[in-house]
Amino acid sequence: MPTYDYVCESCGHKFEQLQYITAKNLRKCPKCGKNKLKRLIGSGSVVIFKGSGFYETDYRSEGYKKDKESEKTTTTTKDTSKKEPETKVKPAKKDKSGQPEKK
Repeated sequence: MPTYDYVCESCGHKFEQLQYITAKNLRKCPKCGKNKLKRLIGSGSVVIFKGSGFYETDYRSEGYKKDKESEKTTTTTKDTSKKEPETKVKPAKKDKSGQPEKK
């Protein structure tokens, strides 16, 4: 629910009121009791995420993401051309005489 600012045009009393968006404007001033309230136009609010789990990089622009992706592919291409592929080979099982087992 948004918070709305009100001011009484009669006595000058200012206050905030938490209301549903669909709720009607307040009319009666809680201080003087006259029907002279006016709802003010607010600047809105900004959502700020604080704490662990919220990172500035989670909300980057599409251009930034594309640049980062192209940077990754460039470094990957350079690295793979210099390195030899690693293959892990399991040693063959040998029988008691030291010869490889027949399947």
